[in-house]
Amino acid sequence: MSFLSRITGPDVLRQVPVSKLPQLAREIRDFLISNVSKTGGHLGSNLGVVELTIALHRVFDSPNDVIIWDTGHLAYVHKILTGRQDLFPTLRQAGGLSGYPSRAESEHDWVENSHASTSLSWAYGMARAFKLEGCDRHVVAVIGDGALTGGMALEALNDISTQADLPLVIVVNDNGRSYTPTIGGLATQMSAIGRQLSALRTDKRYERFLAWVKHLVKRTPVVGEPLYSLLHGFKTGVRDVLVPRALFPDLGLKYVGPINGHDEQAVETALKQAEQFGGTVLVHVITEKGHGYKAAEQNEEDHFHAVGRFDEESGEPIEVSSKPGFTEVFSKEMVKLGEEDHKVVALTGAMLYPVGLAPFAEKHPDRVLDAGIAEQHMVTTAAGLAAAGMHPVVAVYSTFLNRAFDQVLLDVGLHGCNVTFVLDRAGITGPDGPSHHGMWDVSILSLVPGISLTSPRDGLALARVLREAVAIEGPAVIRYPKGGCPDPIPAVDSRDGFEILRQDADSKVLIIAYGLHRTALKGAKLLADSGIGTTVIDPLWALPLNQSLLDFASGFEVIATLEDNLVQGGLGMTLSEAMGREIVHFGLPDEFIKQGSRVQILSDLGLSAEAIAERLGAQIS
Repeated sequence: MSFLSRITGPDVLRQVPVSKLPQLAREIRDFLISNVSKTGGHLGSNLGVVELTIALHRVFDSPNDVIIWDTGHLAYVHKILTGRQDLFPTLRQAGGLSGYPSRAESEHDWVENSHASTSLSWAYGMARAFKLEGCDRHVVAVIGDGALTGGMALEALNDISTQADLPLVIVVNDNGRSYTPTIGGLATQMSAIGRQLSALRTDKRYERFLAWVKHLVKRTPVVGEPLYSLLHGFKTGVRDVLVPRALFPDLGLKYVGPINGHDEQAVETALKQAEQFGGTVLVHVITEKGHGYKAAEQNEEDHFHAVGRFDEESGEPIEVSSKPGFTEVFSKEMVKLGEEDHKVVALTGAMLYPVGLAPFAEKHPDRVLDAGIAEQHMVTTAAGLAAAGMHPVVAVYSTFLNRAFDQVLLDVGLHGCNVTFVLDRAGITGPDGPSHHGMWDVSILSLVPGISLTSPRDGLALARVLREAVAIEGPAVIRYPKGGCPDPIPAVDSRDGFEILRQDADSKVLIIAYGLHRTALKGAKLLADSGIGTTVIDPLWALPLNQSLLDFASGFEVIATLEDNLVQGGLGMTLSEAMGREIVHFGLPDEFIKQGSRVQILSDLGLSAEAIAERLGAQIS
């Protein structure tokens, strides 16, 4: 019987003999590879934190002690060790195990942390609460995969550095990567710390000794303070020689490290020191993404950061679509655009490969800016580039732009900057769940005065609108869903600023598709088959509203809008208000939508062709 099969919770884990922990680590890695190969998920990061997670649960008493993961995709091993092994065949499936911490799943999951750089603020708030209440509890924040480059993490560190007596342990899981190698000065500094620093003293006796020296010399008249200052300077100088000054000690944080993150006993010892110190401590752990799985270790792109189903032995993907997705079309068109116009500059936030900018970076390395996990900085940098005459194209997942709305509104929008936002994974994305659905962008961004917005219906439309966007005066947004492009959808007619995709004789119903164009056409066919003539149009640029489209729409008995975004605040509501009449809105409800396949979720929400045809058919008098 394997050791892993006996682990039903942290209390059992703490009883495993030290000599058997390497075997347990191997079993966990085999378990991860076997299960994730069948379901897909975040593999590389979790392979890298096996020993770290074992040590955390042997030292700290979860759930009494709080463990927060940043970002939450690092928590697979945590789930395994807290009694959820049997659920892994359902990972990231509807009704199954979440790919992130989930309060509904376990009392060991305190924060459903699925966006980066928030753990330190959560941990700071909770640690302060425990201290105020006099609770004997620790809060542990595990931050890695580039999350420490995020502005929010740095803001939290700034605050934490003023509170040295909190029951707070910060574990920096330093694997040098987010999706790809972490960039920027902070990442370089972290690497320098790892190379240069040995463990900083966390023994309270050291601090008491310094306090005693201060007290002693201050009792000496006249020369006391100068002598103390001299001794303090001597102490600082010695520390700088023996332990080079670096970011965390300079902030006043007690520092332990660097620790080999794949030596469980070394990590466990460091965590025990941190727990016993009695104040805020940072533990620096060096890990390798994909550790223990050759296919992941040798993958130079992202060390199997996030994978679909793959062959367990070879690591080769099982599902390879021959049809290019919107991301691939954007990627190729950006390379062409960059060759034609030297003013085109690309920006992203630690997502060079996922959003398709890697080929552009290879061709034009001096015209790519990767801001790291710092979307606010990314957007305002784009505003600065635009103000100086460049044409910035900001490519990011839709859900991540939410964090930079203020910058879109007041830096880009207020200044009328010519910035193009390309939002990948817009709408329902599927297995990553509520935090990753790109379902808020239209409702949020449509509040920006003067913004232009489009949802291209196929690859040809995407290539065209990308060129149009960089020529627009003011901000422009292009959004498209995850997955393959539909086959080209030809227009049967074009009008002033919009295109007609289907037009039945004596049409009573008009469907305006702001995305989900193929579904709209299938619904229209079902209506036509039942004897109800239907017209389907693509508004091309949905914002600003097109008066010609409004005039055209006014002649139909029933008008419907279809969008892969919230109904609340969506484009359909904007159109309804402008026309002063009721419209049938097909879109997403104002709720957090759980994980599942994109097709399944859309169908469950009434966004299938059949549901659309049934609902619209009932509207005809």
